[in-house]
Amino acid sequence: MRVISGSARGRRLKELQGMDTRPTTDKVKESLFNIIQFEIEGRSVLDLFGGTGQLGIEALSQGAERCTFVDARREAAALIRENLKATGLEKAGRVVQGDAISFLSGCRERFGVIFLDPPYQTQLLEQTLELVSKIDILSEHGIMICESPAERELPPLAPPYEKGREYRYGRIKLTVYRRQGSDPRS
Repeated sequence: MRVISGSARGRRLKELQGMDTRPTTDKVKESLFNIIQFEIEGRSVLDLFGGTGQLGIEALSQGAERCTFVDARREAAALIRENLKATGLEKAGRVVQGDAISFLSGCRERFGVIFLDPPYQTQLLEQTLELVSKIDILSEHGIMICESPAERELPPLAPPYEKGREYRYGRIKLTVYRRQGSDPRS
């Protein structure tokens, strides 16, 4: 697993052993960053189910201002710190070891980009989508990318959130949500 573009391009990232972490495949990661390539520069990013940290690290490598990584597992949080150091991006990353729902419930920060890639066999994706929209932590014109099994149908969210395109890659699906901004004409 490597960083595919930007300042840390080509740097190898360490992975967690075992089946508890399902890293995003290189093909899906490359497609994801092609989708949001013009949405990253200077933005604050939330990588909510950090795992190895590869999505947030890729965003930092491609010009995000900062990234908050959240993972409940101690070994995942430690690995994210290692991967940030290995890529030279540790100053722009903040690692929180803790439960995603608890983190969101206490969050007082807004993010321009949010990555949601929880374990597939849980209902965490739907729960976090609902909570993100309820507490409204995505900044105006922000983008949220969800990775899920291809057959899983994700819900629409209440305005100002809007469900956008879905992209399928074999058994994996990326769903894009956007937060609309205020209309300058009104």
